[in-house]
Amino acid sequence: MAKTLVAYFSCSGVTRRVAQQIASVTGGDLFEIAPEVPYTRADLDWTNKQSRSTIEMNDPACRPAIAGTVDDMGSYSTVFVGFPIWWYREPSIIDTFLEAYDFSNATIVPFCTSGGSGTGSIDERFRGVCATAAGFRPARLLNGAREAEVKRWVEGL
Repeated sequence: MAKTLVAYFSCSGVTRRVAQQIASVTGGDLFEIAPEVPYTRADLDWTNKQSRSTIEMNDPACRPAIAGTVDDMGSYSTVFVGFPIWWYREPSIIDTFLEAYDFSNATIVPFCTSGGSGTGSIDERFRGVCATAAGFRPARLLNGAREAEVKRWVEGL
């Protein structure tokens, strides 16, 4: 039987709520991509060039450590990956997650939230970071999505 994983990174709870909706609609398992060292409010101040998030996003090689791991990733045929858009792309911790697993048996479905940015080059970036994935679906921006909208999107995949 095909299994679904909904993995997400969320600082403010917005992406978490969307992930919970997707898990509810799909019957999938939830996994929080939590940083090993939690972000503080100061770490997330994108206007401060010395904040942790700014430094991470300015370093293409940065891979923040994740607090936990997914058990038996190979059992999932669909993996939704959710995150807030930072600097017009996925946060570096998402790259850490994508590089940590073999997705050769899974279709990757990115979803994101944003205060104003579109999905930009996320599809291209995901294909580059986890090129061996069995398949990809286009990234979907789900700001303020209600469960009915999420359900229509998921069913349309």
